Amino acid sequence: MNIFQTVWSALTTPNEMLFKFISIPLSFLEFYVGMLFFTSILNIETTKKKKIIYVLVQSLITAITTFTLPSSHSVFVNIFLLPVLIFFIFRTSILKCISATAIIFLTTSVLEFICTSFMKYVFSINYNLLVSIPIYRIIVLVIIYTIIYLLYRLVKYFKINLEVFDNITTKNKILIIASIVLCLIVIASQFYLGLYYNETMPFVITLIAIVGLVAYSVISIYNLINVSKLELTKRELENANLTIHSLTILHDTVRSFKHDFDNIVNGIGGYIVTNDMEGLKKYYNQLLEDCQKTNNLYALSPNVINQPAIYHMLATKYYDADQKNVNISLNVFLDLNEIERRMKIYDFTRILGILLDNAIDAATECDKKQINVTFRKEINKNDLILVIIQNTYKNKDVNTEEIYQKGVTSKENHSGLGLWKIRQILMRNNNLNLFTTKNNEFFTQQFEIYK
Repeated sequence: MNIFQTVWSALTTPNEMLFKFISIPLSFLEFYVGMLFFTSILNIETTKKKKIIYVLVQSLITAITTFTLPSSHSVFVNIFLLPVLIFFIFRTSILKCISATAIIFLTTSVLEFICTSFMKYVFSINYNLLVSIPIYRIIVLVIIYTIIYLLYRLVKYFKINLEVFDNITTKNKILIIASIVLCLIVIASQFYLGLYYNETMPFVITLIAIVGLVAYSVISIYNLINVSKLELTKRELENANLTIHSLTILHDTVRSFKHDFDNIVNGIGGYIVTNDMEGLKKYYNQLLEDCQKTNNLYALSPNVINQPAIYHMLATKYYDADQKNVNISLNVFLDLNEIERRMKIYDFTRILGILLDNAIDAATECDKKQINVTFRKEINKNDLILVIIQNTYKNKDVNTEEIYQKGVTSKENHSGLGLWKIRQILMRNNNLNLFTTKNNEFFTQQFEIYK
């Protein structure tokens, strides 16, 4: 009986050190429910192993900061370390790491303010006693963790997540990150002020500050996300316009063939009647060029090129080449979404754009203006994806090694940075290779993507 009285007395009297020890097992619950909440709402892929590592490491960090730093300082340290920890364990984007930190600290700060205010009213005690008596602190924390878990269940049930974070532009990502970082700084500052001036600061002022902070942060991020959605819609409309343009050209080409079919057949018949095989061969090659353009337009379709960023890139470069009378032969023999599963699509489109620009510029200088682009897969070679770009070229003495050096270019008014940038991307990824070869007719770039 004396033991229970001693324990109860310790729990109901101010004892900061006791609460620090009790907070260690409570931290496992805190970080577990918090992780469930932010991974669900931000659609972060995770595994059982990653979850265990996250909870253990974050609990260890919190235990160390709790016993070595003042509580006001430990908040700032945890705000700084949490996104770093999320990045290295869950391997997600920096934006999602910072957003996860904001979600956790914003939610817990608001809930703690509400719970402590409620407890002050129910038990008629001041804030200093509320945060120093272990039993009160435990009750507040259990309520907070329960509410966060219920929020997690609601997110799962209604399938609420911020998938727009995966599609926004770099500029808007920077703006959102800056807004979230400022929000976290204000949250930490508000926590610090509340810790030291809670008794002297009027309740209404504190309430207005917190509600205003939450409202401002939510509205700012909401507006940025809406702007990102508009930009995404704009890109989709551009893709739709390119598709319509492709279909229009294809329709006109097919109509032209249908209209001229009798004349084409009569032309072939004339060469056959006169037994002019050389003339027939020349006529056939000219006809084949038009047929190839039609085949290319069939290939330049969202149904074939089913990755939007790659489709937009190829369509843009195709029309650029067409304006310069450069013929592009396009062959696609794989699902282009596989590329996105192996590397960042942003890096891929940069590489593809640079290689196509170089190919178009080189082919423009030739009498035969021809580019061959092939996407294919080699199952027998480590499931290898190949992107092969061949183009006619005039400078047969080009050095295939020196062209990757910074500032080296054979073109006027060019910086010579394109291939150098590609090499920087290749150095950051161990599953990418680029091989450059040439013969008397074609200059070839073979880009390889491994699993």
